[in-house]
Amino acid sequence: MDMHILENEILKIAVADAGAELSSVYDKENGLERLWGADPAVWNRHAPILFPFVGRVYDKTYRVNGKEYSMKTQHGFARDMDFQCTEETAESLCQVLTSTEATRAIYPWDFRLQIRHRLDKENPRLLHIEWDVTNTGEGTMVYSIGGHPGFLMPAGVQKEDCRIAFPGREELHYFGANAAGFGLPGQQKTLPLESGSAPYAEDIPETWIFEGQHIDAVQILRPEGSPWVSMECGEFPILAVWANPVGPFVCLEPWFGRCDDEGFAGDVSEKPYVEKLGPGETKHITYSIEFHR
Repeated sequence: MDMHILENEILKIAVADAGAELSSVYDKENGLERLWGADPAVWNRHAPILFPFVGRVYDKTYRVNGKEYSMKTQHGFARDMDFQCTEETAESLCQVLTSTEATRAIYPWDFRLQIRHRLDKENPRLLHIEWDVTNTGEGTMVYSIGGHPGFLMPAGVQKEDCRIAFPGREELHYFGANAAGFGLPGQQKTLPLESGSAPYAEDIPETWIFEGQHIDAVQILRPEGSPWVSMECGEFPILAVWANPVGPFVCLEPWFGRCDDEGFAGDVSEKPYVEKLGPGETKHITYSIEFHR
């Protein structure tokens, strides 16, 4: 598997061509790996890119203008395909995936998906992730896209002792997914926040799905309250938080679009928060992650 390295005086970043997946963030100053190691016995990913679907489609089938297509895996297919590296420097990496005959058989649009990972020039602990989605075919393209990075807890700290913070917020509302991975928005719950944060461990392994609440930032806090990881994700309409009950990591997931609701049988264009692109149009999307000292 081809791997590319971005590096500055603080961070050493590894990104694979397989899925354009962020695969390692080594904090040289602290001498620590900051990203989950993809243990297949727990969760076999580090930070997959979810495209052209986020989550599962109901009954592994979706519809486009009356025609049915099969999507057997959750989160689409980009995470399982090889990207082509088109540009690489010491601080920036660009990788591209384009539609093929194989993708058109399960997703009927032509596309170009460009992923850029870029270290910040002023803050050596800040990583920018940039996505450019282009409709290279005819007709209106419908898609979802999301991030799914898993962050390791500080050395010797259990995730049950950490908190998830939403700076500036006093209360949020979320819903979860059922055991099959389908949304249950009718069962919305209130997340009370104390000084803008809440323990996540109480609801493991439930996914918190916050939609339409314009969450600008989310943080993982150390037990004493200082930030360990911060994510700026203000342009995303949905934020999810998930953790496997076994592994020492928490995923912060910015999404455009989400899993089908249980029993959904409408056209893919009717899914909540899907994106649409006309022929030749491009959507530029960014978020950033700061790995605090």
